[in-house]
Amino acid sequence: MRNLRLLLNRRHNLPKWLSASFLAVALIGFADATYLAVNHYRGNVPPCAILRGCETVTSSSYSMLFSTVPVALLGALYYLTLLVLIVGYLDTKRLGLALAAFFLTPLGFIASLYFFHLQLNVIGAWCVYCLGSIASSTLLFALGGAGAKYKKLLLDN
Repeated sequence: MRNLRLLLNRRHNLPKWLSASFLAVALIGFADATYLAVNHYRGNVPPCAILRGCETVTSSSYSMLFSTVPVALLGALYYLTLLVLIVGYLDTKRLGLALAAFFLTPLGFIASLYFFHLQLNVIGAWCVYCLGSIASSTLLFALGGAGAKYKKLLLDN
């Protein structure tokens, strides 16, 4: 336990491609989810230029949690959390902040699988913005896996 605590507080440089990619993808996901949440609260349906179905997906019962909280808002908070953690890491080089971000990514990936399933099998419509969020969370999951593998290399040395 002591070694883990030392590792988490340790100042260390992750590969630049990893932290920069994670930051960029989290920022894209945050912008996408925030756009959907703002449109929800304004009562607007985001325009769907590429695919038809944004209105169907964003106005379905699955777009709300407990009929009060837009799923897009939860997505924006998820991406914001990842952004705060990775920016904190970039500022302090405390490895524990980056690892926390990496280990949160399975939550977004699992949620994305669920929402992909809903669009494909239940709602029967596609929302390009939702697919963008699914792509972002899938990329973050892959980057988080690379980061977790990097942590294992640190522990082994």
